[in-house]
Parts: sequence; C-alpha cells; structure tokens
Amino acid sequence: MLSYRHAFHAGNHADVLKHFIEVQLLRYLAQKEKPFWYIDTHAGAGCYALDSGYATQNAEYESGIARVWLRDDLPVSLVEYVELVKRLNPDGHLKLYPGSPLIALKLLRGQDRIRLFELHPSDSEILQDNFTGHGEQVLIQTADGFDALKAMLPPPPRRGLVLIDPPYEEKLDYRRVITALREGLKRFASGVYAVWYPQLQRAEAKQLPAQLKQLPAKSWLHVALSVHAPNADGFGMHGSGMFILNPPWVLHGLLEEAMPYLVKHLGQDEQAAFTLEYQEN
Repeated sequence: MLSYRHAFHAGNHADVLKHFIEVQLLRYLAQKEKPFWYIDTHAGAGCYALDSGYATQNAEYESGIARVWLRDDLPVSLVEYVELVKRLNPDGHLKLYPGSPLIALKLLRGQDRIRLFELHPSDSEILQDNFTGHGEQVLIQTADGFDALKAMLPPPPRRGLVLIDPPYEEKLDYRRVITALREGLKRFASGVYAVWYPQLQRAEAKQLPAQLKQLPAKSWLHVALSVHAPNADGFGMHGSGMFILNPPWVLHGLLEEAMPYLVKHLGQDEQAAFTLEYQEN
C-alpha cells in the first residue's frame, strides 16, 4: 500500500520514543572502533517540515516533540536526541523534524554505512534529495524493505542495527515483521534489530509483542509508551512500542530513567503509562 506518508505523523509521541531509542542503539554500537551498518527498511523521507504541508493537518508533533524539546530538566538519556532536533532548528522555532535516516547520518562515523529502503516513490525521491552528496556511505533504494533486507544480511563488518517500522496499514505487515526477523536472525544472529509497532485495538497489534518474544534471539527488550486510554470507538493509536532483539545491556537502565519522564510530559490522561520488559534466553 502506497497511501501512507509519515509526514502526517512526524514528531509525534511515537517518533519521540522510536528516535530516542535509535540514538541510544547507535551510540552503543559506535563505542567500538570497528565499523557497523545501519539498515532502515521503511526509511520515509528522512526529514519533515512541521510548519507546512502534511504535518500541519493534525499537528501531531504538538503532543510529541514540542512538549519536550525546550525543557531544561531532561533526563541525561534524552539529551542527545533532543539536541539533534535543536541543531536542526537553530533559530529556536520548531520547523523541521529528523526522520530515522537523518538521525543515523548525524551519529554515524566515516567508517560506518547506511542502507535505506523506501517503497513510496515520492518519499523515496525526497529521501534521495535529502542525502545528496554522501557518496558510498549512504545507499538508497526505492524498494520494499522487507524483501530487500535479505540481501543486506549479514553486513560485511558483521555488526549492525536494523530498524523495521512499517506503516502497519495492511494486516500482512505484522506477519511480515515476524518473517523478516526470523530470516534475519538466521543470516545475522548477532545483529541488533529494533521493531517499532503501534498500540491499536486491532488484534494483530495486541498479539505482536508476544510473537516477537518467541523469536530465537539471545535476548530481547520490550518498551511501550501509552499516552492515553484507548478510544471508545476502538479507532486510533493510543501509544506505541519498541521491541529490540539483542539489545545493549545498558539500555534497560536508561529506559528506567527516561520512561517515567515521557509518561509525565507526553501523557494525555490518567491512563498514560509505560511497559518495560527484558529477558535473556
């Protein structure tokens, strides 16, 4: 399905959770001198205008990044992510928001590589424009990231982060996430895999975390942020989650610090809450 455009949702509470964790994962991998690859299966446009176009229709960023980006009481673990957003908006006005690929570009070193896949032709074209001039470090393809992932694994340096965050507009996406991860672990068992998913009333969304826990990874971490109670009509997203296979050992402690803060500042009613689970298999 090619109707989904992430620009409608740029900078919302789900992006705050996803990108804050992305920063932590990339920083952990960069602690060793050896290179690694960042692979993004559903890269989007890379950067989004918040003061024009799609993002202004629902202004979801106002209940997301806008609530925290100028605060002076951030937990240490949130600071670097927020600083990335600030550097993109040096005049102090929130006009641009970085997507996952741009965050990766800002944090990767010269020896690291980025591989981006985006199926939507318009977003893929914008993505290409946003990453012009980065040579061999960045490879962008207009392709289905689920299918393209197979050829990327294992990456040559045998170190990498794979981000999988499809739109989930089709029920098949839930099944394809599990299939992609199962096949990915066969090819690249030591890789770090981060899966974003929406909290919805539909059965597939509710069942996904339990299915992810059954995958044959050495360890996993599951974190979710619910910002309000599910809508009475059963429609709409009331939160989101990140499921990380082979997570850094330090991530759980960082999330213990950050998640109460995000609940406090991104929560919209008394049912705002977070989930944090970790297991070594």
